[in-house]
Amino acid sequence: MSEAMTTTNHEVIRAWIEAREGRPAVVAASGKGAILRVDFGSADEDLRPIEWDDFFQVLEENNLAFLHQDMTAEGATSRFNKFVARD
Repeated sequence: MSEAMTTTNHEVIRAWIEAREGRPAVVAASGKGAILRVDFGSADEDLRPIEWDDFFQVLEENNLAFLHQDMTAEGATSRFNKFVARD
């Protein structure tokens, strides 16, 4: 299944991230407050690790949901994710 899904369930979000060896993070140089990201260990962004409680606090305070994809169209484990406004 290559379709993206949205959730606000903290347990689902944490399990998805940890299954892909990701860690909760924020953009370190952001002047706009905390911008959530998932750190997979790449050097693409200047990320600062944060604790899970802080991560979910930012998610809730900013009324965000987690958009994610479990598998790619080719059947591989996907890391596609982003944080979106809740409807």
